[in-house]
Amino acid sequence: MRLLHTTARHCYPLEYLQSKWSSFTGLKKPLNWNQVIRESEKLVQVGGSVINPKEILGKDLSLLKDNISKLLGTGHPVLGTISNYYFSQKGKHVRPLIVLLMAQATQSLSKKTSGEIDAPLSKEGTIVQFDQSPQESSVLLSQRRLAEITEMIHTASLLHDDVIDVSMTRRNAPTANAEFGNKMAILAGDFLLARASVALARLRNVQVVELLATVISDLVEGEFMQLRNSAVQGSTVNWSQKDRFEYYMEKTYLKTASLMAKSCQASVVLGSCNAQVEKAAYEFGKNLVDDLLDFVVTSDQFGKPANADLALGLATAPVLFAAEKYPELYPLMERKFSDPGDCQKARDLVLSSEGIQKTRELAQYYCDTAIQSISILPETLARTALENLCNAVLTRTK
Repeated sequence: MRLLHTTARHCYPLEYLQSKWSSFTGLKKPLNWNQVIRESEKLVQVGGSVINPKEILGKDLSLLKDNISKLLGTGHPVLGTISNYYFSQKGKHVRPLIVLLMAQATQSLSKKTSGEIDAPLSKEGTIVQFDQSPQESSVLLSQRRLAEITEMIHTASLLHDDVIDVSMTRRNAPTANAEFGNKMAILAGDFLLARASVALARLRNVQVVELLATVISDLVEGEFMQLRNSAVQGSTVNWSQKDRFEYYMEKTYLKTASLMAKSCQASVVLGSCNAQVEKAAYEFGKNLVDDLLDFVVTSDQFGKPANADLALGLATAPVLFAAEKYPELYPLMERKFSDPGDCQKARDLVLSSEGIQKTRELAQYYCDTAIQSISILPETLARTALENLCNAVLTRTK
């Protein structure tokens, strides 16, 4: 079955989108995740010209990372080192990239000025200067700052999650808690959230402040749901498969999708877009769930991400789908796969069920919904990049 992309006027197969993208980029082969990221980075402009990825979201992330480093300026060297720890490592920084692409995809609408967003955040703070004015770029300064704030909130959540999950490595490097200890890692995460909040207030937009403030609340609530599974674990009520899956999806939204959805919405709010475009941006981010990679792993790849989740006592989509065929998975979920052999048994049952295939179909549904949501936007390179990012996540391997 061919994946169809629907706009307000046309219905396009994925092959057409790939050929359309090839006409812009010169690439003839189907795009993989890394290609999509590289080509999307080139669409983000400074001074009105297509930039090298190194200047914004590429190899050394000079603009994004340097600005965040200035936002995190502090008179305490150790705090500064830990707060910047994850930013000094390689990463694709997909969230700020999507925020900037959403801003550019809606740039044909009227824009607001950026106010005092570059004023120092503290006495020790450094003024962050952008060598551009709103008239010289299709992305506002406030939208660029929003992209940085989004990445700061996400990174703060990583610092806290690694402590909670007792993770010792991230992307083949020691975690902050492994390197500096739990207390330092938690304080660094708190510091990141505090500085992100100050930078957010400097945007002088009450709606954007409210959106991102609720993201922080959502992250905490989602973590509580994951830690305790309080609505399911230890309950005397007989939970149905539907109840369990709805609980899982709500937790997933709070922990991962909320940040992307509300950051995309905030980006178009800063661009003075109307309510219809706001809703489209929100729906796009909501359906571009961060852990879709876990949804679409093949049977050979299932062991790596899924076993880690099982070891933490987490039942993800493939396990929940598999439980429809193998109810014996429910007792394993209830005890969070804590008994010897539980993780291996769960893995074997998932592989012998349709759990992975149904999860792929679920991921495809989210992808289609995300693409459909932005079909009201003008047909631009930025919109095409967003569509390709959404499609590429289905074949992402790391």
